[in-house]
Amino acid sequence: MARSARHSSLETRTARARLPARRTPYFAKIAKGLRLGYYRGASSGSWVASFYRGTKGYETKAIGPADDTIDADGVTVFDFWQAQDQSRIWAEQKRLVAAGIVRTGPYKVEHAVNDYLAEIAAEKKPAAVQGAKYVFDAWILPDLGPLLVDELTTEKLTRWRNKIATDPKRLRTRRGAVKPATRDTPDDEDARRARKATANRILTVLKAALNRAFYADRASSDTAWRKVKPFKKVDEAVVRYLTLAEILRLVDACPQDFRKLVAAALHTGCRYAELGRLKREDYDDSGTLSVRLSKGKNRHVVLAEEGRIAFRQWTANVVFGQRIFLRGDGKPWGTSHQQRPLDEASDVAGIIPAVNFHILRHTHASYLAMAGVPMAVIARQLGHSDTRMTEKHYAHLAPSYVAQTIRESFPALGLAPPTQVIAFRKLTA
Repeated sequence: MARSARHSSLETRTARARLPARRTPYFAKIAKGLRLGYYRGASSGSWVASFYRGTKGYETKAIGPADDTIDADGVTVFDFWQAQDQSRIWAEQKRLVAAGIVRTGPYKVEHAVNDYLAEIAAEKKPAAVQGAKYVFDAWILPDLGPLLVDELTTEKLTRWRNKIATDPKRLRTRRGAVKPATRDTPDDEDARRARKATANRILTVLKAALNRAFYADRASSDTAWRKVKPFKKVDEAVVRYLTLAEILRLVDACPQDFRKLVAAALHTGCRYAELGRLKREDYDDSGTLSVRLSKGKNRHVVLAEEGRIAFRQWTANVVFGQRIFLRGDGKPWGTSHQQRPLDEASDVAGIIPAVNFHILRHTHASYLAMAGVPMAVIARQLGHSDTRMTEKHYAHLAPSYVAQTIRESFPALGLAPPTQVIAFRKLTA
């Protein structure tokens, strides 16, 4: 944003009160070709912007009431500085339209979302695009879609963010249902933290679409959403893992086809989608799995002896090119096929709250950390690009990770006082 202009007669309500009332505005030049005007009425005044259009003369726009009698809020009542900001945003939009950079019609949030989805379709995987579309359809477009991007305010977006954090959690809704299924948020701190973390992730998706619109010159300013900050201290790792007794009860409660998938997740720490893509050639009899990543890359997951035995049995009658894990009807495991059988198995096993598939991954990593496996090794096993995420989730479970890291990394300062104690030496015959 450009530097604000000064004007001693318009900056304060006291100075404006000394101006005589008149039908024409008092103008202050705030940029080349742009003026901010103040209409002085009998008791209060209002702001107006005036933008020079060359041979077309000046185009004006009403900004809103001045803070002569009511304190400014930047939304309905404006002080001198806020009125300048609104004038600059409007003038920039006019400049972009005149240059043919942005559409002449109203550019709404729904337009920004559609443009964003169309652009990332060529950049990201279809699953990522579909995931972003779900977020837009569920949380963003219903409340913000009809709003003009250039009329978004920090207050509107903050209220929207807070609404998401306090609304009931959305559940998977049956096809054809009129209203989305929801579940009330439990009255405890961890549940509220989780809802705020969800609101942060949705806010990030919205900002991605709006920022792309701004950098493509489809919006004149990014001030409104740049000032909306995510909730603080809600993304701290809260790792839940299953006890050995819970593991046995859960696996026993699963259907036969799904039982193999759950056991594989516990043996490997792989994600649901990664396991669903595994083919016979991805398993090596030496006890490693080759997990396919994006961009043609693979990562190798090492199996313990029990995992090797299990995979040897699961692949015994599987030919190359065939998936290792299939449903009972012979079809591949698809998106979201895992949660319903996990809910049912958790209920039978008496595990509350119900397990999701990611907890199986957490369980694998947690037992490695509690066994003293180095964070770098766990990160490699899970496919993390570095140890930061691994340390965030699992370092506190390692019995001596912090102490060991400090002792290995801190240098000797040479400040310890000399000791007169002589260590005993063991005599040898």
